[in-house]
Amino acid sequence: MIYSTATVPVNTDGETRLTREKVWKGLELKARDARLFLPPRLCTRCDVVEESATHFVREATIAGSDIREIITLEPQSKVTFFQATGPREGAIVNELFEDEAGALQLKFYCYLGLRGKERGGPEEQAEQAQFDSDNGYRSALLSTLKRTRELVAEGKI
Repeated sequence: MIYSTATVPVNTDGETRLTREKVWKGLELKARDARLFLPPRLCTRCDVVEESATHFVREATIAGSDIREIITLEPQSKVTFFQATGPREGAIVNELFEDEAGALQLKFYCYLGLRGKERGGPEEQAEQAQFDSDNGYRSALLSTLKRTRELVAEGKI
């Protein structure tokens, strides 16, 4: 199994300050259409195909893999992506919270496996190394905040 976590401060010196509400709007937009937040051509399709009071379902093609995710939103707090189909199984969470000093933080954590692959095998070990690397989810959190700031500057958030 793959477990990874990363936390970054939302607001750092020299950057446009983001409120919880603005970060939340960015997270919600990312959940509904990953193309707005991922590098060009990484996500070639992202459509919400079902919606209910408790969740929505999106189908996407990301890095060449077709995936179906059940996504739950806990307003102003947490987005959870349940991997229903695709190469991974499990859950990915993006959570907003205040640390002990009251500073807004954005946290990523996941608990995943790779469908059809040996548990703890070389494929999972490689995936774990990628998640934990400098180009893993910590950088994804930072790019999400950067893109949210851009959308705020463009008046779209």
